[in-house]
Amino acid sequence: MLVNSQAPGLLRGARFPGRYIQGAGAIARLGAEAKGFGGKAVVLLDRGIYDLLLDDVRAALEGHVSAEIVRHGGECSESQIALLSEKARQAGAELLIGAGGGKALDTAKAAARDLSLPVIILPTIAASDAPCSALAVIYNDDGSVAYDTFLPRNPDLVLVDTALIARAPARYLAAGIGDALATWYEAESCRRSGAFNCMRMPGVSLAYEIARYCRDTIFEHGAAALAECDADTAGPALERVVEANILLSGIGFESGGVAAAHAIHHGLCELEDVHHHLHGEKVAIGVLAGLKLHDADEEFERVRDFCRSVRLPIRLADIGIADVTEEKLATVARRACRPGEIIHNEPMPVTEDMVVKALRTLA
Repeated sequence: MLVNSQAPGLLRGARFPGRYIQGAGAIARLGAEAKGFGGKAVVLLDRGIYDLLLDDVRAALEGHVSAEIVRHGGECSESQIALLSEKARQAGAELLIGAGGGKALDTAKAAARDLSLPVIILPTIAASDAPCSALAVIYNDDGSVAYDTFLPRNPDLVLVDTALIARAPARYLAAGIGDALATWYEAESCRRSGAFNCMRMPGVSLAYEIARYCRDTIFEHGAAALAECDADTAGPALERVVEANILLSGIGFESGGVAAAHAIHHGLCELEDVHHHLHGEKVAIGVLAGLKLHDADEEFERVRDFCRSVRLPIRLADIGIADVTEEKLATVARRACRPGEIIHNEPMPVTEDMVVKALRTLA
């Protein structure tokens, strides 16, 4: 049954991070900002950039808070969340800080929930909208998606150093564009169907406008931002796209809602073939498949051309599925369409057969 999300008397809502600060060199503010939340911190530092960033994090915190710095294990899994929580308890932490990519950040957010502590998020890539959200994607230790968990609040501070992000491989920025690409298409599906957002209510009108602005920003500045990232430069296009990938997409998906693209992503994660590909790369395939579900051929062509221009995959082979079998497609569709899954936020019924057919066009 469709719901009129604009009906009088119906509660609607949106959610945001406590504060958001972005710019080149922003990491220098970490200690001064952290001091406002407590004198003892535990920092979860992404294992991929641990050696690269360790000295910078220590220097930023010195003289402001005492901190124990922990290397992240790799997955945002229940075991990693429990391990961080225990380290924070032992340290008497008053604050958690997560630094790195999405899985490390989600681990810090989930542990902060379990400990009822404030959390500061310092993303070092703009590969997804995870930094701003009150959501953590929980993985199994083998890399498959276990479930999404909704957190009681968004991060207290998201501190985005675009100079750090510009130094990361451009592939991460492109993946963030893929994740941001889904924001408007999924929010629009939820607006049309009346499906609830992450607050379990329809979004306010601002949510859908933010989602639209996110799409328009990446379409306009995506290719130029990647060129700046190739040059390790935090230029004006990169600043705009980082804001879209992290802030606009984060607010847009949480407050507007999610649907087919991310459900298909979850299904794709069931296949071993895709485990070396990034979240946003798989989401881009989900967006294209979602447009096929809607028979939106003209928009499909437009989005496919855009994906080519910003180095995003457009075929299943581009994310590792070179041998496309009916069994694999059925596995993806089964996971994407399981009862209660977000694909059912679409404004029309979606079946496993429809998902298989849509994915087959991307083979």
